[in-house]
Amino acid sequence: MSQIYGNGIALTEKVLDYLWQRQVVSLNNVANVDTPGFKSQYITFEEELGKRISDANKAKKGPRRAVYEAISHTRSHLNTTWDESSRLDGNNVDQDQEQVEIVRTAYEYQYMLSSLNSGIGRLRSAAKTF
Repeated sequence: MSQIYGNGIALTEKVLDYLWQRQVVSLNNVANVDTPGFKSQYITFEEELGKRISDANKAKKGPRRAVYEAISHTRSHLNTTWDESSRLDGNNVDQDQEQVEIVRTAYEYQYMLSSLNSGIGRLRSAAKTF
């Protein structure tokens, strides 16, 4: 969405993208639970976003614009867990943990969609007063 809608909606959009990617990775891990040698994967995002926003708040070109740029330039990273393996076939997917992650991600996604809808609703209400 355009920057005119503010950083809240831009941040929500970015988090929704991240959650979708996290869900896909968790589902891929579950799909490969019986694949010998498969190593589980996970997505990181929060640390980079937090650092970028923190740095943007210190920027001299205007914090709102700098935060918007920090949000839009943050990317998620796919990581593989190479070292851990609890099975003889080399697969390290913990299906119970992945199922918990899938449910948690689904709830977070629903919450963020609700937040986005609420934000857009507030903008609509504000626009109607003019």
